[in-house]
Amino acid sequence: MLAIFFETLTITAPVFAMLFLGVLLKRINWINDNFIHTASALVFNVTMPALLFLGILHADLHAAFQPALLIYFSVATLVSFVGAWGWAIWKCPREDRGIYTQGAFRGNNGVIGLALAASMYGDYGISLGSILAALVILFYNTLSTIVLAVYSPVIKSDPWSICKSVVSNPLIISVFAAAPFAYFKIGLPNWLETSGQYLAQMTLPLALMCIGGTLSLVALRKSGSMALSSSLVKMVGLPVVATAGAWVLGFRGPELGILFLYFGAPTAAASFVMARQAEGNHELAAAIIVITTLMAAITTNIGIFVLQWGGWI
Repeated sequence: MLAIFFETLTITAPVFAMLFLGVLLKRINWINDNFIHTASALVFNVTMPALLFLGILHADLHAAFQPALLIYFSVATLVSFVGAWGWAIWKCPREDRGIYTQGAFRGNNGVIGLALAASMYGDYGISLGSILAALVILFYNTLSTIVLAVYSPVIKSDPWSICKSVVSNPLIISVFAAAPFAYFKIGLPNWLETSGQYLAQMTLPLALMCIGGTLSLVALRKSGSMALSSSLVKMVGLPVVATAGAWVLGFRGPELGILFLYFGAPTAAASFVMARQAEGNHELAAAIIVITTLMAAITTNIGIFVLQWGGWI
């Protein structure tokens, strides 16, 4: 358990370093709101699509392909999305429901979930985790676009407009563009892949600094109860219910462990970028990311301890 605790801290510590750097840079006026707005747009439209494309490009879609696990993860994600949205309707003012819902179901699986899966299960964790990550990217971005569009002042919420928003989402486009390359094992020219890596490596530092630059004590106090509520749904309710469901259906060993790590990952930094793009309450989105990332070091270790104690993973 102690090894998992330190592994979690190793993964989350750089996240906090970039968050606090954003706070510091905003405090000393080296970055401002205009920079944050422009940088968030750059992440959404350019660097994050590059990150997703290269991540799927290198995923081994033929290895560790398990239809039952993928189907369960898909169904559980849809159920958690609907449940989080229903809870948001009851708990939140209308304008914050999309941000609350996204924060409550969308995990940081491309970074934290996959890294922990690789740490616990080696090459098998990478293979299975990469397949799940490809599915995650498609589901999370599609569902987030839908719920944000319903409450966004700049995105029309009729079915046709939502469909166009989903299809034109740069993150989703990058997933579909990368899938044939991954499936048929088509490589890119070295110079092009290197250029793509330069862009991809900018994504997390830039997104996290923007989140840090948005954070303030006033904003945290203002969104405190809603942010905490969404964080508890994400870090306690979702992993407990979804992992228990997987256990009941007979998943054991690495499959159950990886499902837990993915369902229990903190809220993705991309949720902040999409909140800004939709002109939603990005301060609430930032607060949820910070709280869930803090909680991850505790909840992940408790979950792994319980599953290992029961002899299920």
